[in-house]
Amino acid sequence: MNTQANYSGSCFCGTVRFTLNGEPEAMAYCHCNSCRHWSAGPVSAFTLWKPDALRVTQGTEHINTFNKNPGSDDTTVMSERQWCGVCGGHICTAHPTMGLIDVPAVVIDGLTFKPAFHVHYQESVHRIADGLPKFSDLPAEAGGSGHLLDEVR
Repeated sequence: MNTQANYSGSCFCGTVRFTLNGEPEAMAYCHCNSCRHWSAGPVSAFTLWKPDALRVTQGTEHINTFNKNPGSDDTTVMSERQWCGVCGGHICTAHPTMGLIDVPAVVIDGLTFKPAFHVHYQESVHRIADGLPKFSDLPAEAGGSGHLLDEVR
């Protein structure tokens, strides 16, 4: 792994700080109900990273975690959301079944967000006509059906 941090970021108040090495595996928009509620917005702009790309450099003791969407055996966590216990600002969401970590694009300093697609578009409350692929769930490479939807419904 490259030990040179390419990006840095923090929670809303700056108590929790982190670095990200390398480049994201993907950048996209999520329209699912869960992400919309978590982000408190109509759509979530996310970046996906290998877990070892993220390193918390300050404030680890202030990170809180909530596990969402347990698997069929109630021990498999589908998403593990982390935030700062001081300000409530988002840090990341681990997706262990995918082997990736989602870091909201907005908390990464200096990142040029270049989304490649939309996921869970059938749940959208804010349609975005940008010419990018709109998946009903996830791309097949990420374990989804790969089913595409019309851009504007």
